[in-house]
Amino acid sequence: MDLTYTDEEEEFRAGLRRWLATALPALPPPPDPHDWPGRRAHDTAWQRMLYDAGYAGLHWPADAGGRGATPTQHLIFLEETELAGAPYVGANFVGLLHAGPTLAAEGTAEQRARWLPPILRGDEIWCQGFSEPDAGSDLAALRTRAVRDGDDYVVTGSKIWTSHAEVADWCELLVRTDPDVPRHRGITWLAMPMDAPGVTVRPLRTLAGSTEFAEMFLDGVRIPAAHRVGAENDGWRVTMVTLSFERGTAFVGEVVACRRVLGAVARTARENGRWDDAVLRRRLGRLAAEFTALWRLTQWNVGAAERGGGVPGTGASVFKLRYSHARQELYDAAAEVLGAGALDADHEWVAARLSSLSYTIAAGTSQIQRNIVAERILGLPKGR
Repeated sequence: MDLTYTDEEEEFRAGLRRWLATALPALPPPPDPHDWPGRRAHDTAWQRMLYDAGYAGLHWPADAGGRGATPTQHLIFLEETELAGAPYVGANFVGLLHAGPTLAAEGTAEQRARWLPPILRGDEIWCQGFSEPDAGSDLAALRTRAVRDGDDYVVTGSKIWTSHAEVADWCELLVRTDPDVPRHRGITWLAMPMDAPGVTVRPLRTLAGSTEFAEMFLDGVRIPAAHRVGAENDGWRVTMVTLSFERGTAFVGEVVACRRVLGAVARTARENGRWDDAVLRRRLGRLAAEFTALWRLTQWNVGAAERGGGVPGTGASVFKLRYSHARQELYDAAAEVLGAGALDADHEWVAARLSSLSYTIAAGTSQIQRNIVAERILGLPKGR
């Protein structure tokens, strides 16, 4: 594993820093965090700035509007934008970090030409329609049914925890196209237009008060067969590509953010006198080591992806498993440092602490990640 950067990569970093120094002061202030239409407008405006400057979809193919950069350059981009305090992808999350990379890896030439440039420009927002009320962690148990009718699939069912559904134009949707085969073999990955007749979205309010998730009800929704990514009934394999991006590279910027927050927590502890607690100091020191190790693991995963065609491997589950718990531990430590201030719902660390509770569930529960690590990396027998 080579953790050093080449001269070309350091030159790329320097150019990005210069651009950020001029671009960020021109940004308008962010909207209220609960105003999702406003956040969509803000996030897509930032995405358009990235696109015009040549920084959108760095590692995506040039024929899709990307720059064809290496995964390592993409890692540098995520690191530098986070360190500079640039906006996060926000409402663009699913399109840029899940659906887009999946389409780049698995889509036809026509599909890539249709969907990737609008994602990169910020013209279209995607949501994720994977989980169902009776098939959350056990994703292969999904029941939403798609029946072929001529050139269309007719889809009926429901989804839950559909990220950014209320502001999305498209949905990466998993459906069951063959109920008579083993459940992993009868799933298909479709791109569904959110304005199609029969789609109903009902926002859900999270513990933190946000409506970034929604229930979605599908009543005879017709989706063109041309919107199928991969072969019919091959959706589980395509989904594993999606999830490898979700678990392997989608959280990279957040690791940098956590390291920055950890530094701020330590500074606050020094200012309010809690730094005198030796147990707290050891806790923060261990977290510093945790996030340093996670950053090195990220570099390792990116290097492996670079050698393996750009798709993260099973090491993504190792990262996601440990990161989910480390993030929760970080904000527990932040609450300890804040003391009574940890009850202030308006404090950014308090809101982040509430959000962190979902990380051991989102993108595959910790139990699922442990199974993947045990079976696919350690070679242990499957549980019954």
